[in-house]
Amino acid sequence: MHIKKNIFLLTFFVLPSIDLSSNDIEEIIVKGSWRDAKVLEQSSSIVVLNSALLESQPSKHFENISFLVPNLNFAASDSRARHFQIRGIGERSGYERTPNSAVGFLIDDIDYSGQGGIATTFDVEQIEVHRGPQGSRIGSNALAGLIYIKTKEPTKQFEGISEVSSGSFGTRNIGLAWGGPVPISEDISYRLTLRKDYSDGFRKNIYLNKSNTSKKDESTYRLKVNWKIFDKTELKFLISQIDLNDPADIWSIDGSLNTLSDRPGMDSQKTNAYGLKIFHKFNAFELQSLSSITDTDAEISYDADWGNPVSHAPYIYDYFSETIRNRKTWSQEFRLVSDRTNFISSKKTEWVIGISYFNVAEQNFKNDDGAYGDPLDPFGPYFSQSSSTSKFSSGNLSFFGNLDYFFDESLKLTLGARWENYESKYADSFGESFNPSDYMSGGKASLNKNLNNRSNIFFSVARGFNQGGFNLNLGLAPDSQNKNLYYDPEFLTNYEIGFNSKFFDERINVSAVIFYSDRQDQQVLISTQVDPKDPNTFSFLTQNAAEGTNKGLELDFNLELTESFDFFSRFGILKTEINNWKSRPDLEGRAQAHAPKRSYAYGINWSITDRASLSLDTVGKSSFYYSDSHDNQSKPYSLTNISYKYSIRSWTYSIWARNIFDEYYSVRGFYFGNEAPDFKDTLYERHGDPRHVGMTVRYDF
Repeated sequence: MHIKKNIFLLTFFVLPSIDLSSNDIEEIIVKGSWRDAKVLEQSSSIVVLNSALLESQPSKHFENISFLVPNLNFAASDSRARHFQIRGIGERSGYERTPNSAVGFLIDDIDYSGQGGIATTFDVEQIEVHRGPQGSRIGSNALAGLIYIKTKEPTKQFEGISEVSSGSFGTRNIGLAWGGPVPISEDISYRLTLRKDYSDGFRKNIYLNKSNTSKKDESTYRLKVNWKIFDKTELKFLISQIDLNDPADIWSIDGSLNTLSDRPGMDSQKTNAYGLKIFHKFNAFELQSLSSITDTDAEISYDADWGNPVSHAPYIYDYFSETIRNRKTWSQEFRLVSDRTNFISSKKTEWVIGISYFNVAEQNFKNDDGAYGDPLDPFGPYFSQSSSTSKFSSGNLSFFGNLDYFFDESLKLTLGARWENYESKYADSFGESFNPSDYMSGGKASLNKNLNNRSNIFFSVARGFNQGGFNLNLGLAPDSQNKNLYYDPEFLTNYEIGFNSKFFDERINVSAVIFYSDRQDQQVLISTQVDPKDPNTFSFLTQNAAEGTNKGLELDFNLELTESFDFFSRFGILKTEINNWKSRPDLEGRAQAHAPKRSYAYGINWSITDRASLSLDTVGKSSFYYSDSHDNQSKPYSLTNISYKYSIRSWTYSIWARNIFDEYYSVRGFYFGNEAPDFKDTLYERHGDPRHVGMTVRYDF
């Protein structure tokens, strides 16, 4: 129904203005690889979201923007999504797990994998989603792919932007970014970014009579300084702080947006990050040094019974869980990156070699409490209280290399490889301690043929990997023979064939990728509730299924009908399967969790006049399984967003609406018992954002 409405809107607004005049399409440069390169030089499936698109989005967070990328999904159990899934592969739970991730998440080359909640997008230059394993580029944090965010760099001339937004649900946002050369030297430039985002959230707690128990209170601070020390040496320094103070009153018994919690939880995270890049040019190559440190304090807490004394009466049912987490990382990477090819001098190769070390140390303090009482039980109520601490550390040492060989100016062979060793340590207050380690390797081989300066076709084979780990709170000694104690690394072999082409004076750009992925020792997470009357007793277990397959198609289509009107569409088709899992034969042949078979995004951008413009887009997904622990699925949904802009000199005024048809959709689902006294297993769903509208004023200076 919504698609038909959008077709009507497109016809009414746009068809009278169509004129098939020529207009060049801006060349897209990929920045998340070893070196900046054109899309036609790539041999993988990549979606690039440029600064113009990001600036037009009223919601400055990657979670909202991710809908524009097919075959990309996210799991949001609390306020913000921490984990993303590419082509159906990626973590979903942030409560109990060792800190490795199947989807890499880099912001300015700093690794935030597994911490996607901090991805605010104000003053961002470009976002890239690299679909498929990045075994040679990243290693064990990118089995499924890579999300790469690049913020805006300091400029040679002074410039700045300011932005203020106001909208429904108490939305109030303000952002300011400016920079340029420093007065004392033109060789030093800077950019300072300040941003504050607030909304009351999209839930109302009718027990506490509050509308802000699921609020978004988020701050972004970032300083970038670039210094050209000598003609051949450049230094880039970054310091940033992302502070998310987001209460997590999300879940409700009846599936509505009205919650009943008497003790709302928190989903807060404060991350300080420091990055230093040094580039030095030699005669035939460049030495690159990338250093980074992050320090994160997070609180994950929730009202586990989702209710209050009135809603549970005559039963006493009151449980709360709180985890305080500190995570520190530091990394150092050295690369030698060769100069570009030069056919005049018969130089036909480009190469990269390097060494990388990534260390993470995490400490957790968990406190659970609860009470349960039945009025017919003379011995009740029963109280529970438990506290525990745990610490985890892991070090990953990698050696990597990549070679591009050009047979001629149109045909390129790429060979990449990465060898990685990880060693980890875990200990907790229950007396459990583990020290798993492993050696892993991956890489990529591809062939890229440029048919002309507007078209290419490629074929690639890539192998990715994800480190193994251990399951917590099984009450087993480290030397136990129980096969559930440890799980092995997972490996994925991915085959792709694709093309990218421009037609009709570059007014049409079409790219398509067909992929087939074979997962070996597939890591699958299942969960069970140990005590039906205690929602804090969930046990999470990761096992290696024998294998799995993920295959599908990704298609991008961009059309510029006039200098003032363009249309885009992106589609993803995905078929996944769990194979040969002996301990869970009931899941064999079933699709993997959070892997919708169809996902899409399409829309228009129309410059009505020199000052006025209209943007309209629709995004959607088909149904998908919520978990590998049960067979419940989401319902398909389609969301439509619209924005109207009017510019006067340096001022831009925008009126926008998200989810304009107020679609009621869900992004996460749990299946367990949470209602006294029977505690019957029930599907509970976490719904996405309802319709919200607002206005943004932007000033460029």
